[in-house]
Amino acid sequence: MFSFFQPNRNGHLRRVMTLLEEAQLARIEHQAAAEHHGALARMYGERAKRLERELYGSSQLPLADPKDEKAVLYALDANRRLESQAKA
Repeated sequence: MFSFFQPNRNGHLRRVMTLLEEAQLARIEHQAAAEHHGALARMYGERAKRLERELYGSSQLPLADPKDEKAVLYALDANRRLESQAKA
């Protein structure tokens, strides 16, 4: 008669398993989103490089190190880019 007030261990385990599955699915979704955003960042970095070469001419600007994304992302003109590279 008083079993209603007893903690249901199986119910608790089922709830924990459901929460674990939700957490794993959320992790997978966020990893996929991170990969997508990383690919977009690389694509826009390459686009910025192409546009800078077109705007300033390929002979004026040396290509930045691909690992140095900030030099490309924040460059507004040739002088600024060359100054940021000289400081590094």
